Amino acid sequence: MIGNAIGIRKRERKRLLVGLCFISPWLIGLILFQLYPILSSFYYSMTNFNLFQPPEWIGFGNYAEMVRDEKVWLSLYNTLFMAVFGLFPHLAFALAIALLLNKNVRGQSVYRTIYFLPTLVPTVAATLLWMWLLNAQYGLINELLGRIGLPQPVWLLDPLWTKPSLIMMGFWGTGTTTIMYLAALQEVPKLYYEAAEIDGANAWHKFRHITLPAISPMTLFHVIMGLIGALQLFTQGYVFTEGNGQAMGGPENSLLFFAIYLYQTAFSFLKMGYASALAWLLFLIVFLLTVVVFKTSARWVYYGGER
Repeated sequence: MIGNAIGIRKRERKRLLVGLCFISPWLIGLILFQLYPILSSFYYSMTNFNLFQPPEWIGFGNYAEMVRDEKVWLSLYNTLFMAVFGLFPHLAFALAIALLLNKNVRGQSVYRTIYFLPTLVPTVAATLLWMWLLNAQYGLINELLGRIGLPQPVWLLDPLWTKPSLIMMGFWGTGTTTIMYLAALQEVPKLYYEAAEIDGANAWHKFRHITLPAISPMTLFHVIMGLIGALQLFTQGYVFTEGNGQAMGGPENSLLFFAIYLYQTAFSFLKMGYASALAWLLFLIVFLLTVVVFKTSARWVYYGGER
């Protein structure tokens, strides 16, 4: 019996060793390109480091400085503004388009392709295109507004209109969200709608009590991924300001998002220690918001088999 047990343990160790050999490329990548940078950034967040001199340990000095840094609070406000007023209108728009694309009409596949195509355009190219559309002098949008007698905002130079410009541009790129909502809508059993019609439910009742609960897991996914993406918003704001020859952050820093300020701190001011602390603050905010969404999802997310 003892000999059999020893033999079993030897075979198990051999299998473990073989398994580790097979996954060693992934383990090496995980350690070198993920764990090491994460631990290094935490260490540097406790130091005064500028790439050219050895790190100087200052403890929580960088985190204390963030409390007094007005640009941190401004960038957080700009970022959260986009997360709230950009994400949820985009989700509502994507759901509305998905409901239309779910109708059985002629040319259905063509409409679906048209709404998805903008998502294939690279972010930088799409942003440059919208800079042309939003140009105050010769942009197509202001041209149309002028023809119908409406005011023509200076979209990219007026701090009151810079963030709405980005939000409006975001509606153009909701194709992926729309397609995913469309897939969720097609999974809703038609039996539910037939039973509701027998009970006298109208279109709003069916949407409110059947469609929304049935696709709520997809909505949860989009809310979490959308929040994470919005809190890391960088490319659009950066291209908007650089393309107009403005200082990073745009007019009156109205486009100074947290990721842009982090980039500016690290690569313009070479304050790598402070930038690392900003990165950990961003991680903490994303983590807390994700936890809050998950904790509250039990009240509005319904899975198969639940009422």
